[in-house]
Amino acid sequence: MNGAPRLQVESGRVMLSGAWTLAAMLPDLANLQEQLAGLSQRAESWDLSAVARLDSAAAVLLWRSWGNAWPAKLDISTMHRQVLERVAELPQIIPGSPIRPFHILEFIGGLLLKAVANVRGMIALFGQLLLDLGYLIRYPGDIPWKEIAANVYKSGAQALPVTALVGFLIGITLSYLSALQLKNFGADLFIINILGISIIRELGPVLVAVLVAGRSGSAMTAQIGVMRVTEEIDALSTMGISRTVRVVLPKIVGLTAVMPLIVLWTSSVALLGGMLAAMLQLDLSLIYFLDNLPRAVPVANLYIGLGKGLVFGFIIALIACHFGLRVKPNTESLSANTTSAVVTAITAVILVDAVFAIFTRHIGVPNL
Repeated sequence: MNGAPRLQVESGRVMLSGAWTLAAMLPDLANLQEQLAGLSQRAESWDLSAVARLDSAAAVLLWRSWGNAWPAKLDISTMHRQVLERVAELPQIIPGSPIRPFHILEFIGGLLLKAVANVRGMIALFGQLLLDLGYLIRYPGDIPWKEIAANVYKSGAQALPVTALVGFLIGITLSYLSALQLKNFGADLFIINILGISIIRELGPVLVAVLVAGRSGSAMTAQIGVMRVTEEIDALSTMGISRTVRVVLPKIVGLTAVMPLIVLWTSSVALLGGMLAAMLQLDLSLIYFLDNLPRAVPVANLYIGLGKGLVFGFIIALIACHFGLRVKPNTESLSANTTSAVVTAITAVILVDAVFAIFTRHIGVPNL
């Protein structure tokens, strides 16, 4: 009675027997479909009383062969009829997800809410860092010197080649383009002022911040995010080890401490590239350039550039660690938060640089 599904036709009456289940139909599924399709056009009476078992797959097959309508005469048990009734209640076309109309105010509001949530998270993380610093001052033996040194090496020493290359090329490009314009006005000597102030005060810190945000910032977010995915952060909490002291604090302290040094390094290499380009384009000797650079660029510009580097390093590390801690245990969240960390860090750097420009507009600018 539970054998293979069978189909017989007697005097215009279609009789089904056996087990009409997906597993039983699979060996002869194509033949059954062909037979049912041929009978659906001319058979008005169907007898399913001998069917031992009927699952939803067979019910769908029968319902479609009937043209999504009940036959004129059907002999079937109550239990099997219920299966067919459930299939008959299914919609012929499954509606897609409703498309919500785009509202600009709703979109802007969502962005603002996300921004406020991120700002609150960063403020909370900053407050926790202050508490951790107070604890480490009280118990200096718990200061994670090895973690801080490792972050200084990875964020600082390993970043020297790429920052030097980019800085050197930027210096050459800026000097070359400026020299072409200064030649037309006979103001060749002002190349020292242009290169010195633009590189030491603005381009050096901002350029380094963008490079470090894309290189070290993304690496910090990804590292903390992977620790979240692999539940290493939870393991630290289980062992009673502060995640901010061992994971977050070394990254922020290391990048904040090393950032002014990278700015100084990159600005020096950029000035070297600018000097070489000026020597080739304007016949300015390197000695003349170095002698006049301190007079053309007050030392206050160097302090402003180093101060920017210090602030930029702290902002980049704080944002990177914040988004790393927000990663959920899946790879999609890891990639999304890493991207958000880089974009947010670069945007924050540009905004802070604008604030610096406003408050330091009268500092370090020589009176000609």
